[in-house]
Amino acid sequence: MKKFRKVLDGLTTSSPGGGTMGSPSCGSAAGTPTTAPTPKEIDVQETLVSENFQLCKTVRHGFPYQPTALAFDPVQKILAIGSRSGGVRILGRPGVDCFCQHESGAAVLQLQFLINEGALVTACADDTLHLWNLRQRRPAILHSLKFNRERITFCHLPFQSKWLYVGTERGNTHIVNIESFILSGYVIMWNKAIELSTKTHPGPVVHLSDSPKDEGKLLVGFESGTIVQWDLRAKKADFRIYYDEAIHSVSWHHEGKQFMCSHSDGSLTLWNLRNTSKPVQVTFPHGKIQKDGRKESCKPILKVDYKTSRNSEPFVIFSGGLSYDKAGRRPTLTIMHGKAITVLEMDYPIVEFMTLCETPYNNEVQDPFAVVVLLEKDLIVVDLTQSNFPVFENPYPMDIHESPVTCTAYFADCPPDIIPVLYSIGAKHKKTGYSQKEWPVSGGMWTLGSHTYPEIIITGHADGSIKFWDASAITLQMLYKLKTSKVFEKPKPSEGRAAELVDEDPFAVQMVSWCPQSRIFCVVGISAHIILYRFSKYDANTQIVSLEVRLQCESEDVISPSENENNPCFSEPHSGSHSPQPHHQHPASPGGGTPEGVKDSALCLKVKDRVVRVPPGYQAELVIQLPWMDGEPPQQISSLDINSAYGLLAFGNCNGLAVVDYLQKTILLCMSTLDLYGAADPYQRLTRSPRRNRQSTSGLTELSDNQQSVDMERSKSPTSGYASRRAMLQQLHGVTMYSHDEHHTATPYCWSDRESRENSFSRSRSSSVSSIDRDTKEAITTLQFGESYGRKSDALPTPCLWVGTSLGVILVIPMSIPTDQDERMEEPVTIGPSGAVLMLKGSVLRFGFLDCMGALIQSPYEVWRDLNAPEDPDRPRKRKLVHYSPSSSQDTCGEGHLAIVCSERQAKVFLMPSQSCLFVHNITESSFVLRADVVSVCNSVCLACFCANGHVMTLSLPSLRPLMDVSYLPLTDMRIARTFCFTNGGQALYLSSPTEIQRITYSQEMYDNLQEMLGELFTPIETPEAQNRGFLKGFFGGNAHTFDREELFGEAAAGKASRSLAQHIPGQAGVEGMKVAASGAVGELARARIALDERGQRLGELEERTALMMTSAETFSKHAHELMLKCKDKKWYQF
Repeated sequence: MKKFRKVLDGLTTSSPGGGTMGSPSCGSAAGTPTTAPTPKEIDVQETLVSENFQLCKTVRHGFPYQPTALAFDPVQKILAIGSRSGGVRILGRPGVDCFCQHESGAAVLQLQFLINEGALVTACADDTLHLWNLRQRRPAILHSLKFNRERITFCHLPFQSKWLYVGTERGNTHIVNIESFILSGYVIMWNKAIELSTKTHPGPVVHLSDSPKDEGKLLVGFESGTIVQWDLRAKKADFRIYYDEAIHSVSWHHEGKQFMCSHSDGSLTLWNLRNTSKPVQVTFPHGKIQKDGRKESCKPILKVDYKTSRNSEPFVIFSGGLSYDKAGRRPTLTIMHGKAITVLEMDYPIVEFMTLCETPYNNEVQDPFAVVVLLEKDLIVVDLTQSNFPVFENPYPMDIHESPVTCTAYFADCPPDIIPVLYSIGAKHKKTGYSQKEWPVSGGMWTLGSHTYPEIIITGHADGSIKFWDASAITLQMLYKLKTSKVFEKPKPSEGRAAELVDEDPFAVQMVSWCPQSRIFCVVGISAHIILYRFSKYDANTQIVSLEVRLQCESEDVISPSENENNPCFSEPHSGSHSPQPHHQHPASPGGGTPEGVKDSALCLKVKDRVVRVPPGYQAELVIQLPWMDGEPPQQISSLDINSAYGLLAFGNCNGLAVVDYLQKTILLCMSTLDLYGAADPYQRLTRSPRRNRQSTSGLTELSDNQQSVDMERSKSPTSGYASRRAMLQQLHGVTMYSHDEHHTATPYCWSDRESRENSFSRSRSSSVSSIDRDTKEAITTLQFGESYGRKSDALPTPCLWVGTSLGVILVIPMSIPTDQDERMEEPVTIGPSGAVLMLKGSVLRFGFLDCMGALIQSPYEVWRDLNAPEDPDRPRKRKLVHYSPSSSQDTCGEGHLAIVCSERQAKVFLMPSQSCLFVHNITESSFVLRADVVSVCNSVCLACFCANGHVMTLSLPSLRPLMDVSYLPLTDMRIARTFCFTNGGQALYLSSPTEIQRITYSQEMYDNLQEMLGELFTPIETPEAQNRGFLKGFFGGNAHTFDREELFGEAAAGKASRSLAQHIPGQAGVEGMKVAASGAVGELARARIALDERGQRLGELEERTALMMTSAETFSKHAHELMLKCKDKKWYQF
């Protein structure tokens, strides 16, 4: 702390506002004179204040996890999906995608749109009804109604009605006023609905619908098989049907004379209202007659839709009903059209389906044109207008979870040319055979906002696939898919020891590293492999180079690699290049130096050793693998960095560090962490335990600054219910904590085992957690290439590798890289011994570099060039490097820079090359940081951190002042910990469920512009007119239009409902207020215009009807006069 105070004493303040800072003098900060800058040179004006930050969710992408309900507004053309966790996704045209969440978290049982009213009713498993206002970009609840004594089982809202029918588990039907959300006193009691002589309860209400012929008649279906048509005016039953099979659903013919039921025995029954004593027709669509004359037993038909068509036979569409004897058959949707029966097999169980029709009126010919099918893990729409029933191409990113997501990366403000290039390559591999018609869910409005820039999200998956997504303007669209498994031969379980590690996901992606400027892409896999890809617009024949790197040895086991000159293990720090080792060569093990070591040197995966034809896109160039050693599987790779300007790739695990020259395909460095220190080891190491490591994986540990094991102090979880930070990291990285832990049988992580592992940090802690041996392994936790100063005496920046370890140690390793292009491909890159050694509390997570003005220093990179492009003699392809300052350059002399280092406990800012600590901030004491990034926000930079207790924080740079600290997630699970990542522009994302990506912003600027970026869910549209029923029929007949629900259900006629039955919870405003409220760009004028149009139209209709009546009256008068004249002179007996 003394040193820190000295540094603070040396600071100078240039501005009365306190936003600037200087640097310490060289002498006070460092013991020897250095080339450190004078205070004037790092006078940083900090512009960020807490008002620049605001945390909120922006948009959710992907398929709704565990869906339960479906609804569609046929006029607005928007779709709603409810989920088991209480979420509601509302989808319209691409770009219109809204997520709402019930605070209770109760499962959504049913959804009902107020058609063309901009509102949605949700019925939840906690027996609460909610009314959502969709006339604002972020929907809100207007009213809620909580049932206290009865459980909700079914709801029905007739078109253009304000009275919602609610069926309950007790068999009663209640009626709710949608405008006030108050129960009517009118109740259809179950014992009144059935005959008094019936001795058994009919069961819960499973269906409610009004008759298309007469809205005053309500059809009530009970689970037991009882169906009652209730006359709402007369308050009595018109007819009762008792059927001996349980009912699952009911669907009317549009004329209101027939209806169809689906039953639990796989049958469909058709009933005619003229004779309800027995069904007109009973069919078992999938039940064949067996040899003994009996029908096959079939599974229940869970839902049926009976839809008429103007130009063809009616459609009967249903789910389920297959015979039980066909085991293993996939879930099906059956479409019966006339005599043709089409069975559509689905990949997942059907949750719900809905037939889309041309009209919202239930008493008109329905003319179905599509079926929306909600599956457990997918959403498909079937085109009914074509005989082969093709599906529509889904414009939403519903296949994020095609294989479980194992890692994510987020890149904002990418080079503008990268998205079109990736899209054009990916478009060549798109599936075909989709319907040619437009996607039918086309409601809402969305425009490209003014605050947009190119953004890319990369997801890595359990099957080894990588997906690139265009995430610009808060949308998500698939660009390109890369399959890393194609680099390897298919694993054969019989192939010896390697088979022990081959689980169901041997190619699972653990982390990715991408340089958008050079388009070089690196993938780290679960089987301790790294694949380096280059991008090309041309296909090519290529042979993938494979290297083996051995990071397996204990430090005391190191021997001189004299037996094999090509053995790269633990080469001297200043060593030059080594010749590449093909994957089929297995040099002697440094651990034993015996022939047994050769036998044990198996690889987890076998790289294809033949020339392969690769298509345009990302093409594998190099594979690096860690082999099995001495019966031990390789330790998983915990850190990776790649630099295209240097042509180097560095990676580390719990055993040590390796640096590979991917241009020359050689291994430059392969060393244990302990050997990296040399004489500069900051720790007094205890003697290692002689016991060997006998587990399948090992991993990250840490010591506090006073060399004490901190397991016991961390055993109290920072996140309630979790065992420890160590147990959490163990699951996060798929590694165990102690090298001698024989009691823990670590198994390969199963990404698909969501429930038991992903949703908590806890895993059983081994018996050696508080071991006194402290036989720890120091893992390499983060790496960063950049122009820096390896030693205090350096006057010029040189290429360096910053190394962070799990013990909070930072090493700066200088490198010498030939600058000439030809020399770079032939001369070796040399790596000097360790330079600076710095310290922090906790495992190091992230590095960042600022210049002396406080601006972010970008790592050097190579501008992309296509190595497969045809040669152009006039323009030879040369490497073009950016931000690269070789030693010969004198213009950067003496500038220095600031290094930001963040660990799981604290952040520090160092001045280089003096290595003095300017600022330190203890981020958290009770928890630990999971993710930290130096990001640009509002034309400045800050340090963003995400903690295990769910807090999101930002700190100013370089002063590390806290700017924001928000408790965002009440508890953090493994999925979020593994996938959370920050990016520039004040954005971040994480996997909120196994199938959904949640994007958030912590920028006030983006928060203010969010309304403009989101889509409009509601657009003013005229309700379609009902079909003309003919003058006489419309004027004299049709009692359906004379039915006044208000007269029956209103308080004056029905009285008040019991207060104890349901509790009204008021929302923000009533429906009337909702209708008047402005809803964005379309606003009041559009609604007023439509209202005037509707009024004028109604006046016009009234005028036409009056004229028609006058004409009719004149005709009647004329005929009467003619009849009078004709009969005037006739006698009575002549008639």
